[in-house]
Amino acid sequence: MKMNIQGMIKSLFLLIVIMITQVSLAQQNKTLLFAGSYTGNVPGEAIHVFEFDPANGSLTEINKVTDVVNASYLAVSHNGKYLYAVTESKLETSGNVSAFSIDGNTGAIKFINKQTTDGRNPAHLNIYKDDNYIVSANYTDAVVNLYELNDDGSLNPSNQFIKLTGSSTVLPNQEVAHAHSSNFSPDNKFLYVMDLGADKVIAYKFDSTKKQKLEELKENTFSATPGSGPRHFTFHPNGKYGYCINELSGMVSAFSYKNGKLIPLESYSSVVEKHDKYAGADIHISRDGKFLYASNRRENSISIFKIDSADGSLALVGHESTYGDHPRSFVIDATDNYLLVANQNSGNIVTYKRNTDTGKLTKLDKEIQLKAPASLKMKVY
Repeated sequence: MKMNIQGMIKSLFLLIVIMITQVSLAQQNKTLLFAGSYTGNVPGEAIHVFEFDPANGSLTEINKVTDVVNASYLAVSHNGKYLYAVTESKLETSGNVSAFSIDGNTGAIKFINKQTTDGRNPAHLNIYKDDNYIVSANYTDAVVNLYELNDDGSLNPSNQFIKLTGSSTVLPNQEVAHAHSSNFSPDNKFLYVMDLGADKVIAYKFDSTKKQKLEELKENTFSATPGSGPRHFTFHPNGKYGYCINELSGMVSAFSYKNGKLIPLESYSSVVEKHDKYAGADIHISRDGKFLYASNRRENSISIFKIDSADGSLALVGHESTYGDHPRSFVIDATDNYLLVANQNSGNIVTYKRNTDTGKLTKLDKEIQLKAPASLKMKVY
């Protein structure tokens, strides 16, 4: 009897340890969704923080920033401690890059500082792998800035200012250059800037030891088909391929990548049907590298492609409605089981369950309503 009691106590103790461990692990694996929004050019609810439940795909709002103007693009540091936003975008004055600290437990974000982009309408941010540098791309004034980041997440003034020039065939969109986004290469030795206005993917060598850390490599710059409008870009997880969503042509362009060179492979239509105008927006690849997704604002759809890992080619799986208007941004969660899309004009965030075998999407019932959501980012804590 004594042995049975001892055994029961031991079993109970082990059960308690397991339960405490599970609770601890659950607390350590909190997933946060950050949503940046346009605020009508006045201070308002520019950034919302949600807790995402990967068990059922639900979202619960836990925090927000209410005194910022037009936080239209967000980026989270790799260590998860800091959030960066382009702010004061779409104004007639120069925009800014703003830095915030993140409390991973509560979702609270606190303003640190901001620096000017010395140009109108910042549209994108890109953080270097060690969280020491961040690159902003300005659409209206076609400016690219490189900022050095401090250990406390704060921004120093831009230490490199690059002004793009050029034009192309689709007017008025391409009367002048427009820097829409940038991406560091998989080996972090190069930076590629999408110039929507001049139909170029401009290549720069990145060297943190030099005063001017970005050096243009004209021989590595890719000239797209006139009227394409390169907008956003993503590299495949294997580092061998890259893909560009072209805003003005509705095409996804595939590249192979080697030693700083993007070599064009093929372009694929991303839309359901032909239109007079196109409005490609965002592009992402599932973490397992099997599927590529692209959003199309002209027809409010997400296109789904299967990726051939052997040669980087794409095969269209199909399209899914975004159940809203103007899908500017979307994100795939860390489990690869969900995709969330922000419809800017209709103000709804829609969540889909992903079929990891087929890549197809199934809409979940519950939606989140926000004013003009424009950028989604996720981080697991």
